[in-house]
Amino acid sequence: MPITGDMLIGAASHHGRDGDIRAIDPATGEALDPVFGGGGPAEVERACALAEAAFDAFRETGLEQRAAFLETVAQNILDIGDELITRAMAESGLPRPRLEGERARTVGQLRLFAQVVREGSWLDARIDPALPQRAPLPRSDLRQRHIPLGPVAVFGASNFPLAFSVAGGDTASAFAAGCPVVVKSHSAHPGTSELVGRAIQAAVASCGLPEGVFSLLFGTGNPIGTALVADPRIKAVGFTGSRRGGLALMEVAAKRPEPIPVYAEMSSINPVFLMPAALAARAEALGKAFVASLTMGAGQFCTNPGILLGVDGPDLDRFVATAVEALGGSAALTMLTPGIHAAYDSGVAALAGSTAVATLARGLACSGPNQAQAALFATTAEQFLADAALQEEVFGAASLLIRCPDVATMRKVAERLEGQLTATLQMDAADAAAVAGLVPVLERKAGRLLANGWPTGVEVCHAMVHGGPFPATSDSRTTSVGTLAIRRFLRPVCYQDLPAELLPEALRDGNPLGIWRRVDGALGRE
Repeated sequence: MPITGDMLIGAASHHGRDGDIRAIDPATGEALDPVFGGGGPAEVERACALAEAAFDAFRETGLEQRAAFLETVAQNILDIGDELITRAMAESGLPRPRLEGERARTVGQLRLFAQVVREGSWLDARIDPALPQRAPLPRSDLRQRHIPLGPVAVFGASNFPLAFSVAGGDTASAFAAGCPVVVKSHSAHPGTSELVGRAIQAAVASCGLPEGVFSLLFGTGNPIGTALVADPRIKAVGFTGSRRGGLALMEVAAKRPEPIPVYAEMSSINPVFLMPAALAARAEALGKAFVASLTMGAGQFCTNPGILLGVDGPDLDRFVATAVEALGGSAALTMLTPGIHAAYDSGVAALAGSTAVATLARGLACSGPNQAQAALFATTAEQFLADAALQEEVFGAASLLIRCPDVATMRKVAERLEGQLTATLQMDAADAAAVAGLVPVLERKAGRLLANGWPTGVEVCHAMVHGGPFPATSDSRTTSVGTLAIRRFLRPVCYQDLPAELLPEALRDGNPLGIWRRVDGALGRE
């Protein structure tokens, strides 16, 4: 499939004239062909107009048709073949196995949402039949279902060119809800984005859907993203990226005449609590496992373990000694973009230059452009609590150990942490009482609590929560991974005493869709 450098607006291809975009191979620093044309106000206007025109038809597609559309997108992505993997490798510096796994995740979550759509419980259908004889007042016939919000703007992420990009979780869950999607591609991987975008565009056509169900825009700088969020036809936003970027979009959305929700995943340092009994039993094993998690993918995961907390003493020293040795032998790895590499170096330099921080270890020296040299630092609980800057995320393979005098201080530090995507407890049975005191704090601070694992790696399933209190995400009530993500793009509507012929199928007597419904409070398939 040729990569043209064109935007995909509905069924059409269009080469923008508002600036040029070229992907950079971060492993070599070389620019990649072709040149992509950036979009401007005219392209945003056209994409949003088509999305609005498509909305009413798309939101009322049958469950089977919508599920089949998601499965067609998945198959079309697979049908691109190796071209997709090689282009993503060139644009991201990520290795083949990682990208093949990410493609499988992308396809898997599309197929999972197809299953969710068919099953229908996401409609949350509720029926409270009329009670005309009730005293002192009769009850009307009341029926409720969830409907999609409207067209959704999705911003591709830098660190997942497939699973959090054009056909990633935000797009899949919005499609499942019945929302047209306008994607703003990440400028780091435009070729990968075009290939996936054409797979979606082809699926829209072959499934007989309105062309405005999907558009893909490219753009230089912030104006095109700002214009997209400000457009009155956009009703929600999905974003994964920096805190600064997420806050900027939230500000635009809040200042609209009609404010809209922005579901932004932004910043998390994912604390790991090294409990005393666990350290005593397996300090060396924990040190090795920590470094493996920290350096995976050059540390470019939103769930990377950015801080560690442990009680100072010989067991923590054993952990540190093992971690220092393992990290000292870790190879420098290519980062996703020159900009991400520069930000990483800046963050590491700030920690290294702090009088409150000691440098424990650095990885092997860099041997090529845009490589990250892993880093491990240490500070005390007192110094960490005194300096808010030590909570700032360093996106990459860098972590800060906080030495605490006792478990009570670990809890005190936990109370002062910002919102997180994850909190991890390395614990043994003897730590149970201490952990019981920590769990209520961590429930308030994080979206996912782990025991005796490592936070890198997010399973796409029904129970997953990939979200958390601010600044991990902009709305802690939601998740961007897992089937619960569909709820972000839905809202409830109640129908009171509507004639049967005007009711949506999900709420009609006899349950023609065969879905789970709550009728007069009882859950079933009546």
